[in-house]
Amino acid sequence: MLQRVIDAAEALAPSNIHVVIRPDAEQIRSSIVGRIAWAYQNEQLGTGHAVAQAMSAVAEDAVVLVLFGDVPLVNTETIRKCAAVAAEGKLGVVTARFADPAELGRIVRGVDGNIERIVEFKDAGPAERKIDEINSGIMAASRSLMTAFFKTMRNDNAQKEYYMTDIVPFAVDHGVSVVGVRAATEIEVAGVNNRVQLAEVERAWQQACARELMLSGVTLADPARFDIRGKVTTGRDVFIDVNCVLIGNVELADGVSIGPNVVITNSRIGKGVRIEPNTVIDGAVIAEKCVVGPFARIRPGSEFSEGVHIGNFVETKKARLGKGTKANHLAYLGDTTIGASCNIGAGTITCNYDGVAKHHTRIGDGVFVGSNSTLIAPIEIDRDAYVAAGSTVTSKVEPGDLAVGRGKQRNIKGWLPPHRRQNNQKE
Repeated sequence: MLQRVIDAAEALAPSNIHVVIRPDAEQIRSSIVGRIAWAYQNEQLGTGHAVAQAMSAVAEDAVVLVLFGDVPLVNTETIRKCAAVAAEGKLGVVTARFADPAELGRIVRGVDGNIERIVEFKDAGPAERKIDEINSGIMAASRSLMTAFFKTMRNDNAQKEYYMTDIVPFAVDHGVSVVGVRAATEIEVAGVNNRVQLAEVERAWQQACARELMLSGVTLADPARFDIRGKVTTGRDVFIDVNCVLIGNVELADGVSIGPNVVITNSRIGKGVRIEPNTVIDGAVIAEKCVVGPFARIRPGSEFSEGVHIGNFVETKKARLGKGTKANHLAYLGDTTIGASCNIGAGTITCNYDGVAKHHTRIGDGVFVGSNSTLIAPIEIDRDAYVAAGSTVTSKVEPGDLAVGRGKQRNIKGWLPPHRRQNNQKE
């Protein structure tokens, strides 16, 4: 949530962004990206007290825009307007009308329509609680006005806290106009205080992302059953079925088709790729016209050339597959380079780990690996070679050779299965 607020602020090209946190909030600091000046609030004594902790690092001639880390869907244009009000020497306050204002602070206006004060719910009387225009907490003013306010700030209220909202009557008393900047929707200024509100805000964000994708030409089978958790770029005529989750930086080229229940993380998907249902792709680069899935797991470092087919219950990791190569079912391909036009049979595994180190398997162009084969790395199978089904291969296979690594078959005459042996003993 905090990162989204910071990103919205960054769009205004501010000279500095100050974030006020508790001294022990190291996890927050380590997870935030951007030019941040950190300020610390040793005691949580209210919003006014929090903002005051950052003021010593703010330039004398600055306009100060106050945002909140638990209001993640704030719109850049709304806060731009608020900052513009402050640049004119006024106090800007972002407000919104709520169908159910609940326990939010109420905006009290004078007969001339200007904002006179903001009343916190616990301090509001019956008439004030009927007001449906709420204070978002977001405001902007000159540093000089803020500094003057902090010198007189008091905590004579029900919570015994220093409220940033008290700057409104202070500004009015000093002849500074207080201008309300109305947010377009409730959700834009909705705060998150519990997991129910978090889910509501998250769903609103997902719906906005889905709408943006559809307006750009993406077809979503059901926008209500689709999640973006990062940044997604798409080409033309992309189709995404239900219950798909896109995480991190995901690129989908023209004509990509994604089946239901697919999860894609930090990957690039080429033109005309078809991703079948229940496939998981993480950290992969997939070239055009590939088919992946269903039920495939593509792990980091996987790179597929044009026309690769990866089928059901195939797992790849640090695997480079050449043009037209196929592994259609039940295989593990890890730490391997596979050439073009290869066929990897069902049940094939590259044994890349010896308990201490990982080893590489190299397979040349045109290789056919029969079903249920075990390739013990490090190993090389050269171009146009064959591996017989059921083989365990431990040494290099030369070009065009057939590798057979099986135990000798024996057929035992007169063999009895256990249940027949028991019956014979009883007789």
